[in-house]
Amino acid sequence: MKTYKDLYPKVCSFENLYNAYLKAREGKRYKEYVLKFSWNLEEELRKLQKELINQTYQHGNYYEFTLYDAKKREIKAAPFRDRVVHHAICAVIEPIFDKGFIYDSYACRKGKGTHSAIKRLDHFIRSACTKWGEDNVYCLKCDISKYFDSIDHEVLMSLIERKIKDPKLLWLINKVVKSSLSHRIYETLFDFRDTGIPIGNLTSQLFANLYLNELDQFVKHDSGIKYYLRYMDDFLVLSGDKGELHQLESVFREFLKKNLKLELHYKKVSLSPLSRGIGFLGYRLYKSYKLIRGSTVRRFIKKIKSKRTELEKEVAIRSWLSFASYANTHNLKQLLRAIL
Repeated sequence: MKTYKDLYPKVCSFENLYNAYLKAREGKRYKEYVLKFSWNLEEELRKLQKELINQTYQHGNYYEFTLYDAKKREIKAAPFRDRVVHHAICAVIEPIFDKGFIYDSYACRKGKGTHSAIKRLDHFIRSACTKWGEDNVYCLKCDISKYFDSIDHEVLMSLIERKIKDPKLLWLINKVVKSSLSHRIYETLFDFRDTGIPIGNLTSQLFANLYLNELDQFVKHDSGIKYYLRYMDDFLVLSGDKGELHQLESVFREFLKKNLKLELHYKKVSLSPLSRGIGFLGYRLYKSYKLIRGSTVRRFIKKIKSKRTELEKEVAIRSWLSFASYANTHNLKQLLRAIL
């Protein structure tokens, strides 16, 4: 396995920090905290660079809020200068880790995303139907319980250290990993461990993909399963053998607990025939067509009604129509136009 040293100067370079600032401000350049940082930009970046080089950098406190989307999420937003550091780290290490990820991991990766995952699943379904027959295709869907909150710091750092051998960069990464730690979760009276990374951090998206890459490698290479794909902590397998999928569920549970200290969500593991459709990332897929899940439509209507201006509504509708274009939604679009 190739390892990487002497990366810290790249992270701390003024050019990298400036590019990280540009990335961190995207879509937020007129926010008060961005304008404040930008007012004396060179001075702020030089100060940040000096702290990083001297290893005196300290991560700031998080702003916490609750986001209600598909489910309730507790979000921690880092101060803007720390987001610049997150981007600076990812710019250097993300290419190193990403090229080791499997093709069928789709969340938070360049050239991937929701639509790519749905296209791939559609391809899997058609291929599986050709192989086993439409009536004989089954899907095992799994979800990790409290995934971001359950990521073990010691395990995560051990995965990072397989590739990164730069002590100073590991020091900085460890700072970010432990930056939101406000308590310890203990397993027994004498065995406690640090867990959890903030959903809102750019680094957390990369670390979360790296963490479950262990499962990806096990499934694709050690187990030789063909029809498998993952979108962050949601993953599924297609098979023509229902019994095989029952066995795989047990295998997944054992692997996750033993190697990553994770648990499958007890309510979100399902095994069902293709004839019922496969619900994934807001869609329900069948052999010959795709629909948008009812819960997705209801959230969209609620979101539109919450918008205050016609411009905000128009932007949201355009975004949703782009999402809906990947499914068979002609009648649904007509209905929504009448409602909205």
